[in-house]
Amino acid sequence: MSALFEELDYQMTPLGALSLRRRRQLKLDKDVVEVILNDEHLMSDMFTASEVALAERPLSRMTHTAPDILIGGLGLGYTAQAALAFDHVTSVTVIEYLAPVIAWHHHGLLPIGTMLADDPRCNIIEADFFACAAGDEGFDKAHPHRKFDGIFLDIDHTPDFHLNHSHAGFYTEAGLRQLATHMKDDGVFALWSNDAADDAFIDRLATVFNQAYAEDVVFFNPLMETECCQTVYIAENKADLC
Repeated sequence: MSALFEELDYQMTPLGALSLRRRRQLKLDKDVVEVILNDEHLMSDMFTASEVALAERPLSRMTHTAPDILIGGLGLGYTAQAALAFDHVTSVTVIEYLAPVIAWHHHGLLPIGTMLADDPRCNIIEADFFACAAGDEGFDKAHPHRKFDGIFLDIDHTPDFHLNHSHAGFYTEAGLRQLATHMKDDGVFALWSNDAADDAFIDRLATVFNQAYAEDVVFFNPLMETECCQTVYIAENKADLC
C-alpha cells in the first residue's frame, strides 16, 4: 500500500498557493491525485467523467473532417486526452494559465504521465485564456488570428462561480460574441460546469450561436454512494440552421 499522503508539488502562483497531492482514499482502497488551490479543492482523478464528456460530447457530433480543437484549462489532462482519442482530430491546442500545471505534464507527475507532452498533435501554451478570448489576435501567438473548429472550456466552477472575478466578462453576451470571432463559421463551443444547467445561460448562448443546449453528465460517487450530476453546455453555429 502507498503512503497515506504525499505532496508531489507545491508552488506559489498568481492565483495563490497551488498543491499537487496524492493521498490514499481508504474507503475505496486506492490512491487519488488531486489539485488544491488556496486550500480549495479544484479537481482530482477520482471523478473524470465530465472532463472526458467535455470533449467526447461535442466531437461525437461534429462533422468536421479534420478539426482543430482549442481547450481552455489543462488540469489533469483528461479533456485533452479524450480529444486526442479521436483519430481525425488534427490538432489540440491547450491554454493553461499556471506554469506548474504545464510542468506536471512534462515531468510525468500525473496519472496520464507525459502523454500530452509527447503527442505531436498537442500544443500546450502558457497564457490567460480569458485575456486571449477578449483580444483580437487570439490564442496562438505563433499564428495570430487563428480560428478553431471547437473550443472546449473547463476553468471556472460554473458560468457564475469563477476562480477569479476578472473572468466574469467572458460569460456575458459581449464576451461570448468575442469568443465566437476566434471560431470558424461552423464552430462548436462547449463549457464544463459543476452545477446543474442554468436556463438563463443557455438563453445567453442562444443569442450568439444558432443552437445552444446543455447535457447532464451523471456518474456514481462511491464516497457518497449516490449519483452525481454535472453539466456540459454546447453551443454551435450549424450551417443548415443559418
